Amino acid sequence: MKYYYLIAGLPDISMDMTRVPCPLQQFREEYYPQLSAEDQKLIDLLLLEQDNSNLLALLRDRDAVLESEGLYSADELRGMIRTTRDDDKWNPAYPVYLRDFIRDWQNDALGDTLAQDNLSARYYAYAMTAPNEMVRRWFGMNLDVNNILAALTARKYGLDIASYVVGKGEVADALRKGGARDFGLSEVSDLWDKVQPISEQTDLVEREHMIDVLRWKWLDDETFFDYFTIEPIFAFLVKESIVERWLQLNADEGAALLRRLINELKGQSR
Repeated sequence: MKYYYLIAGLPDISMDMTRVPCPLQQFREEYYPQLSAEDQKLIDLLLLEQDNSNLLALLRDRDAVLESEGLYSADELRGMIRTTRDDDKWNPAYPVYLRDFIRDWQNDALGDTLAQDNLSARYYAYAMTAPNEMVRRWFGMNLDVNNILAALTARKYGLDIASYVVGKGEVADALRKGGARDFGLSEVSDLWDKVQPISEQTDLVEREHMIDVLRWKWLDDETFFDYFTIEPIFAFLVKESIVERWLQLNADEGAALLRRLINELKGQSR
């Protein structure tokens, strides 16, 4: 489907903007009805990432106050938690990976992986079944980048690399095997040469910035020849989420990122 007027009306966007021109929730309220049902589901995938964080917060504390909503409200997420043990009560419109994760959480069946990593792996697997090729590859690329960084960090601290690699695919398989300096990735992906230098950045805020620059450029390259389809709209909304995050990020949060990383590597899964 073509979206001539919608895309023509989207503002220019850059990483150094001082405000978010059209936040994702605003876009969903104002422009969502103009999209086809199939394309609406692609945008929903972006909102689901916030739902992942909110779901974890509510599993840890059902009275937690959520800072922002994703696709579902706090009450809807609490309803999922209450009904997940009964298939007859589970709303089939909800992503099944959320149900499965809640069940495993309640049954202490998450295994050795960190809860956040486990949920992220399920989310990526779900998103990578999207009917749109560019969207599938977007989530696949992010999964690969995160896995490479996790594997390099684990190797640096002498930890079991396989325990920190999530999901499936050629990159994940190569990382789990370990071995060569580049994990054999040079033969299966062009990401190694881009991500390895990022892993050596000791300033956590700068490292996050470098990752987002890589992601931004990927979106630019992938949508260069797409003009009025859902792909540039999807890319625009991802870029807005990047801008919004950087408007909120500061040096203190950079230090918090480091502490969180160290704590997770020590095995604090919950």
